[in-house]
Amino acid sequence: MAVLGIGIDLVEVERIRQLLEKHGERFRSKTFTQNEILYCDSCGNPAMHYAARFAAKEAVAKALGTGLWAKGVDWKDIEVTRNAEGRPAVTLTGGALERMRESGGAEVLISLTHTADLASAYALIQRLQ
Repeated sequence: MAVLGIGIDLVEVERIRQLLEKHGERFRSKTFTQNEILYCDSCGNPAMHYAARFAAKEAVAKALGTGLWAKGVDWKDIEVTRNAEGRPAVTLTGGALERMRESGGAEVLISLTHTADLASAYALIQRLQ
């Protein structure tokens, strides 16, 4: 497989915490899937986990091509999941999946990291050869 695109993003956890406090359910339901909300809300520091998923969505969008939000890709079209071992994964739907197919992408690999202050994500999209 060849690399189709890469993306990286860095988010301040405090910024996400403020969005959660100011906009609450409106921000959550616009930006995150129900599964992401359930996971983040079950964690000891939800804002840190929301920030990591926010960064992941941005990183995946960058890997697919900049400006996707204006091209029919919704925040919830990029869902961060976890496999049985806890490894992060990405599920694409809607406009994001359409963009992935159009570009010849086969798989999205994602890595997340966070501290109390910062969350970062790196995404790599592989293309079938």
